[in-house]
Amino acid sequence: MPYGYHGKILHVDLTTGEIEVETPPESFYRTYMGGSAMAMTYILREVPKGADPLGPANLLTVFPSVVTGASIAGQSRISVNAKSPMSGAIGDSQAGGFFPAELKFAGYDGVVFRGQSPKWVYLTILNGEARLHDASHLLGKVTGEVDALLKQEVGDPKAEVMQIGPAAEKGVRFSGIVSMANRLNGRTGMGLVMASKRLKAIVVRGKQKPQVADPKALAALNKTGTQWIPTNPDVDGLGKLGTASVVMPQNSFGTLPTRNYTEGQFEHAEAISGEKMAETILKERDTCYACTVRCKRVVEITEGKYKVDPVYGGAEYETIATFGSYCGVGDLAAISMAHQICDMYGVDTISCGATIAFAMECFEKGIITKEDTGGIELRFGNAEAMLEVLNQIVTKSGKLGPILAEGSARAAQVWGKGADECLITVKNEEAPAHMPQAKRSLALIYAVNPFGADHQSSEHDWMYEQGMASDLYLGRLATMGLTNPPEQMSLGEEKVKFAYFGQAFYSMMDSLDLCQFVWGPAWCLFGPVETVGMVKAVTGWNVTLDELIAVGIRRINLMRTFNAREGFTRKEDSLPEKFFKPLGGTGPTAGIAVGREEFENALNLYYQLHGWTENGVPTTAALERSGIEWAAEYLTA
Repeated sequence: MPYGYHGKILHVDLTTGEIEVETPPESFYRTYMGGSAMAMTYILREVPKGADPLGPANLLTVFPSVVTGASIAGQSRISVNAKSPMSGAIGDSQAGGFFPAELKFAGYDGVVFRGQSPKWVYLTILNGEARLHDASHLLGKVTGEVDALLKQEVGDPKAEVMQIGPAAEKGVRFSGIVSMANRLNGRTGMGLVMASKRLKAIVVRGKQKPQVADPKALAALNKTGTQWIPTNPDVDGLGKLGTASVVMPQNSFGTLPTRNYTEGQFEHAEAISGEKMAETILKERDTCYACTVRCKRVVEITEGKYKVDPVYGGAEYETIATFGSYCGVGDLAAISMAHQICDMYGVDTISCGATIAFAMECFEKGIITKEDTGGIELRFGNAEAMLEVLNQIVTKSGKLGPILAEGSARAAQVWGKGADECLITVKNEEAPAHMPQAKRSLALIYAVNPFGADHQSSEHDWMYEQGMASDLYLGRLATMGLTNPPEQMSLGEEKVKFAYFGQAFYSMMDSLDLCQFVWGPAWCLFGPVETVGMVKAVTGWNVTLDELIAVGIRRINLMRTFNAREGFTRKEDSLPEKFFKPLGGTGPTAGIAVGREEFENALNLYYQLHGWTENGVPTTAALERSGIEWAAEYLTA
């Protein structure tokens, strides 16, 4: 009997309406664990080279993992994968909440969607039974309304709903997939892929909780973690202030991206901080299934210009930065309104806010004028303009909506006139709010990450740099052979090694679908040793840390193989020109930039550590070492 999982994967052909169940062997689960590693075994094999991301040949996969649904903090996350309409490379996105665990309780370890439905449908998975239903009556409705309607239709208020919003229906390229009306699989345009298949929602409910191999060991670890929360300042602060707890530290270090990444400090940082949120608009702390950290914000504003409904949760750090400091907006209520609109319509807040900030810089520089904006004074700091453009984007209306709904990279092509110099994109994906000018390993990871710039694909520099890292963090990193902390803002051999192993660990977590605030190589609640212990307790497998890290490397190799087949090479492992130019403003990072030579040297070393070609393509030998020699045929397919 399997522990932690069911041994059943649901396959849904949306073209024909046929639904089948696959029962893979245990070796399949142990090799890939779940998440996007498992997803890649289907996508790489089945999606043809050159397939249209929005065509029926693209697959959409929804995978939890072998540990999802266990009674311990930080395991209720889910990965959504497909070929990305943002980049044409692999797409990848994670989210938490209660949907991931509920999908497992409904009886399945994942869902693979093929084809394209002739009409709009939604899927129910209720206590092991899967059915497709007409969804035409749900079109055009915002996510909070659809969530309530579908729970009513299935007759269970505890059902969990994963859905696309009206923005995806309209064709907004950076649309995401929303669950609980406030948890977003936001990045890489997975919502638009779901919309292209005319799949409106997935509703899950069940009581088939998989057994775990060692319940006592799991309970003991969970209890220990709860006791550790007050002793870990980063995790304790995360619980009290949410991810917005890092606004003020980032600003003090000069790493709060401001006015579209032209500066590293924002004069209104305090006004949009986690502390200010807690003092003013925070209603309560929410959580994900079985998690004791309780970092999710729920805010409410009942008076003033902006009314904010707690149904849509509250803004995370990335949202506060992209709609706040990126845009020069210091109004927390306006930022909260922007967050709510994004959740209601279902768009990625990072790409959306950063795209508006890009347009603001273009306006400030005269690349676009009021004639292009329809009369909007699109300047940094103009909260009303920011919200007006946001509403145009999510509805693809007005003068700017149809252009900016394609993302900043495509908008730059439309406008020309040097607009590309204002971009902060990698593989057409807008950069998150962690600045590689100071966190140098992120310069490398942003460039090489298979699905574009991402802040949750590796550990961050401060956890390993001299004078910055705590003894706890250094002790945990030492378990992976990282024992020689480098100087701050370095990008030499030791920092590249740190990036490589950090990315491998995070990649493993995106296969086990673990929350990176609870599980991780350094700062989180549980470290590498506890991660191994948890997987053992849930599955009964006598895994080692090396085996788990190998899963992460396997996932990276599969994704890079997919990208290589689609024509991606070293040229796409690049950074925007803006990152190579000195930052303006004042503070610790004023005048600094990523060095071109150090970046190229780091890229060479990173490829060597993986055993790839100098063009960044996995070799047959590298795939064999990862135990995925079957993937070699797709390098030339």
